[in-house]
Amino acid sequence: MISGRPHVIVHAGFHKTGTTSLQDFLSQNRAPLSPFFDYYGQRDFMNAGAAARLYAQRPFPHRLYLFRKAFRTFLASIPDHEVIILSRESFSGGMPGHRMLGGRMITSYLPAAQKLARTIVKELRLRFGPDVAITFLYTTRDREDWLRSVHGHLLRSIRLTDDFDTFRGRFSAGIGPVDEARRMAKTLSPIPVVTAALEDHTDDPNGLATAVLDLAQVPRAARVGLTPAPHTNRGQGAGLRKAFLALNRQGLSKSELKAQKERLLSPHRRTP
Repeated sequence: MISGRPHVIVHAGFHKTGTTSLQDFLSQNRAPLSPFFDYYGQRDFMNAGAAARLYAQRPFPHRLYLFRKAFRTFLASIPDHEVIILSRESFSGGMPGHRMLGGRMITSYLPAAQKLARTIVKELRLRFGPDVAITFLYTTRDREDWLRSVHGHLLRSIRLTDDFDTFRGRFSAGIGPVDEARRMAKTLSPIPVVTAALEDHTDDPNGLATAVLDLAQVPRAARVGLTPAPHTNRGQGAGLRKAFLALNRQGLSKSELKAQKERLLSPHRRTP
């Protein structure tokens, strides 16, 4: 039974800002942290995360409706708790660099993220009541490092043919995680928006998850002995990026391109 109004913390982005390590930490420490909050991550949202990403790429009203429907279904499936953590970077839409319907590149989260966030707020109030406390958390990263990481990810995952300088030139100076989070804070006001920078948590054993633990008011004593934050999704080196770019420019079939990239990646994958 909830003694006070519930508090829902929505970690809604951004991609390539340490989100996977944060989510892995919260998943691995779910049991010892369960007295303090319920955590829901990437695999828990049914198809709501995918629906949010698709809305960013195809921003039609029915796509936003499909996200709302999926998110509402998810919320109906979870129990009440005094503190609930929701973490899914696609709640801000698709990763910049991907293409929208018609071929235009996504260069800002804002057009999708603003509408997705408003939808999330409405659905949380519908599920938990109008007095539910809501906090949005955005993890950020130095703009240049973020652009380089996004570029490397896209070289590996899609047929991106831009070199880094060309790719960086597609983004205006005001586009980056810090600036996007600042604009989201204005959109969501008076709902609190908290930011946590990846570079500020490099030496923290709990990584960016410390920002979540602080928001959830987890006592210091309860943090002792938690499994440290893993370092995941590290980008590939310059040699692999150069090789991926060359492959993307060769006009290979989708299946052959994927196979060639897998062959390049195979020696670098970690084994259990």
